Amino acid sequence: MSLVRVQHVTISLDGFGTGEGQSLEAPFGHAGERLHEWMFNTQWGRRMIGQPGGTSGIDDTFLRLFDKGIGAEIMGANKYGYPGWYKDPAWKGWWGPNPVFHTPVFVLTHHTRAPIEMEGGTTFHFINASPAEAVEAARKAAGGQDIRLGGGPTMIREFLQAGLVDHMHIVVAPILLGRGVRLWDGLEGMEKNFRIESVSSPSGVTHMTFTRAPGH
Repeated sequence: MSLVRVQHVTISLDGFGTGEGQSLEAPFGHAGERLHEWMFNTQWGRRMIGQPGGTSGIDDTFLRLFDKGIGAEIMGANKYGYPGWYKDPAWKGWWGPNPVFHTPVFVLTHHTRAPIEMEGGTTFHFINASPAEAVEAARKAAGGQDIRLGGGPTMIREFLQAGLVDHMHIVVAPILLGRGVRLWDGLEGMEKNFRIESVSSPSGVTHMTFTRAPGH
């Protein structure tokens, strides 16, 4: 059966996956771009924004796994858009006419709308569903491939609480945010369900992988 995976979601040292005060002008609130500087310094990240250069090494290697074996994505409403995006019928996400996903994407929202087909194979589906229902819908669309949980932190936390995550790659950035939305709240003892490995990068971030332990 296909796996449910989290890939290179970045949190601060104090566990925040986004800052406070998210808006159209500040998608990650007061965190700005600090959580993801490591990503956009790599060859993969530079290429994604149409820029040359960038670093190779462990950060770039992890990022190159982004679309390997992925057949569908599930994301939360706050990743898809800014607060109030559902009031704008022209809003089609942050990623331009050819989003990076190239698969069906299921957006979890109370404000459903008709699917939006984009260039490159991405179609956004807007569903009001539980984590289990969302995984079922994504699995049908994934064609036997894995399902990526794209975030944000609130959505990932709900899928962890439901016991639906098979593999997770969390990146800890060396910054303190102090406020925002935390990933780990309410998940005490969750580590018992996973085999956990970590490796530090010269960029200053730490890559942590969580693989579901047998029997969990």
